[in-house]
Amino acid sequence: MAVGAGRVLFGGVLRLRPTVTGAEAIPPSGAAVLAITHFGYMDFALVEWVAWLRTRRRIRFLVTKRAADKPVVGWLLNKMRHIPVDLEAGRDAYTNAVTALQDGELLGVFPEAGVSASFTVRELKTGAVRMAAAAGVPVIPVVVWGGQFLRTKNHRASFREAFRAPIRIAFGRPIDVSTADDPVAATAALRSDLIALLDDAQATYPLSGAGQWWQPAHLGGSAPTPDVAAARDEERRRQRAAGR
Repeated sequence: MAVGAGRVLFGGVLRLRPTVTGAEAIPPSGAAVLAITHFGYMDFALVEWVAWLRTRRRIRFLVTKRAADKPVVGWLLNKMRHIPVDLEAGRDAYTNAVTALQDGELLGVFPEAGVSASFTVRELKTGAVRMAAAAGVPVIPVVVWGGQFLRTKNHRASFREAFRAPIRIAFGRPIDVSTADDPVAATAALRSDLIALLDDAQATYPLSGAGQWWQPAHLGGSAPTPDVAAARDEERRRQRAAGR
């Protein structure tokens, strides 16, 4: 049902224009961790959409507990068998994720642990690499560029912006990891691959980002710099904790 709804929304209503490279990296069977950049809240659905069209494989995602606890959204996420993550106590989610990988499933992970408002690749958590190593499966870097036009942080996207938006989705070469590898070093290598894929996606994007809200500051856009975006995120975390 979710895949069908995505095909109607993305292909029919919004008429998105996806360009996909490297999809052959997705194994036709067996497990892998898809480590995905996170610039928009619909990035997971876009990756699911193109992966299904090309491989007919479904992806289980790690999702925040906040989303999983919402009445309607949580019910849908549960029916799609996505794995909720409590960011303050993630051991159960880690165990469930490794079990899913050992069962041969594709697992979608956002190792930046949140949407990047600067539209640059933030520092990554090591969880994606550690899960892959524990299950003995590869990590596949994935970049989504253009998904911010659908829904993102600090900007209310309009239908006009989303309609026929060009979407770049790039799958990188699989990275083999093992429990003998240093997870910090392997995560740094993963981040380097994501940055390289993103640089190419941004350089070949058909829309000019000069002065635009969705373009990183270092490329001439008006998005906040990584330091400013990080400070704003920290302030939101403080306010959320004070509210609790």
